[in-house]
Amino acid sequence: MLLYAECLLQIFSAILGAIVGSFLNVCIYRIPSGKSIVLPASHCPVCKHPIKFYDNIPIISYLMLRGKCRHCSKRISPIYPVIEVLTAVMSVFLFREYGLSFEYLFAFLFTCALLIVTFIDLKHQIIPDVISLPGIPLFALAAIFFMDVTFRDSLIGILAGGGFLFLIALGYQILTKREGMGGGDIKLLAMVGGFLGWQSLWFVIMASSLIGAVAGISVMISRGKDTKYAIPFGPFLSIGAIAYIFWGNMVMKLLFYR
Repeated sequence: MLLYAECLLQIFSAILGAIVGSFLNVCIYRIPSGKSIVLPASHCPVCKHPIKFYDNIPIISYLMLRGKCRHCSKRISPIYPVIEVLTAVMSVFLFREYGLSFEYLFAFLFTCALLIVTFIDLKHQIIPDVISLPGIPLFALAAIFFMDVTFRDSLIGILAGGGFLFLIALGYQILTKREGMGGGDIKLLAMVGGFLGWQSLWFVIMASSLIGAVAGISVMISRGKDTKYAIPFGPFLSIGAIAYIFWGNMVMKLLFYR
């Protein structure tokens, strides 16, 4: 009976994740252009025709419509169902990690913020302040009251996270006379440090730097670009932060607490 209830809750978490993922698509599409994420209602970006509720069911509607608008038959970007699937999967994994709890709720919201940042940064190479700036105090408070992170650890995480990347960006600019890391990355790592605590920063920075270096070298080799080719760092910080939620404590114990 308990196993059956657990399976039902995981299915519900997946459905919830997919629904939230549909909303994340709206945020990712509208935030960079300064549009409201509430009004107008969902519509085709090409023909502007309002999308009926039965054509707006996460994942399922995309498959039923074969990736095309019902009215103008223009292709719908596959990134929409990809984000819905990602959000559903993350919701299930977080539920398995935390169970039905406030920890699950705030870790899920934190992950959603990182997904928005990731896909906006990949396309527009910006990290919107509307996500990171309110996220710093909101996720810090959530961590202090619900995630077993102390006020001191959260505050140091904010200062150390933002300060570390600021010093790197400043040093890079002084040495090369050109801007490297943007202010959005600095604010994003401050948000991460506030939510996960300063202890997470070593893991997040190392993991994101390693993944970013591998991805950057691969892109430069495949496209024949030189080192001036801009590669957004926000997605790698987000991946590092999400990885820490699941494996950070285990890795830190293996490395430092044998």
